[in-house]
Amino acid sequence: MKKDQLFTRRRALIAGAAVLGAAGAAGTARVLTDGQAAERSLSHSGPQASRALKPSAYRLQPLAGYGPPSHGAQSRTLVRHEPFSRVSGRGRTMVLTFDDGPDPHYTPEILRILREYDVHGMFFVCGQMAAVGKDLLGEMADGGHVVGNHTWSHPLLTKLSRSEIRSEMERTSDVIEDACGEPPAWFRAPYGEWNRAAYQIGAELGMEPMAWTIDTLDWSRPGTRTIVGTVQKQAAPGVVVLQHDAGGDRSQSVQALRTYLPRLLDAGYHITVPHRKYA
Repeated sequence: MKKDQLFTRRRALIAGAAVLGAAGAAGTARVLTDGQAAERSLSHSGPQASRALKPSAYRLQPLAGYGPPSHGAQSRTLVRHEPFSRVSGRGRTMVLTFDDGPDPHYTPEILRILREYDVHGMFFVCGQMAAVGKDLLGEMADGGHVVGNHTWSHPLLTKLSRSEIRSEMERTSDVIEDACGEPPAWFRAPYGEWNRAAYQIGAELGMEPMAWTIDTLDWSRPGTRTIVGTVQKQAAPGVVVLQHDAGGDRSQSVQALRTYLPRLLDAGYHITVPHRKYA
């Protein structure tokens, strides 16, 4: 009798172990399945998940508060339907912007003039120029100027595909980040031609669109006096002035800046750059 009882108990223990083993295997299978599902979820969560972030100066700082957030956080930038063309500020505030550089001959002269009068400007740079002029981008950033994105090769964005627009913007942002330690917060479409894709991709890269109020047409070389007259006649609180520091002979642009800047300051204008709050 004792043998039969022992045999029966042994069979019960073996059966119980089998049940526990099956339950454990099922639990293990559920954990692995959940993990694989999570992994699949991450791999399909969008561009930020698949795009490797490059290290930069501000990302290497401890904690937060040392500059704008990473591309992932910047993707929360609102998608605009039109660019900013005026700025708000106390008194007679104006913004000076320079496109298409940096140029090794004209950009240093413009930086020198701005430094002489202790004012800051915005430089919307083209990636092709910026890639060979990173030292000038660093000088801009160190001098308190805003370095913006003006695409890689200055194309008409409305004629490009979404992937081509992204490449034009993204490559330029990478150059700016490498030279300045942080990605650009502003971008400007060449020729002032925007479309929905440009606004969307710019926002995904953490940039706000900036246009202008006063077009000096300095690219056509109308003469220094004409450029000066255009700025002085149209000067008003909140306006954004467009000039160029590259793309050809910009000696008239440089001389015009040297002429009208002290006059604007004497007239009580405050030359500044726009600031934005990151989400």
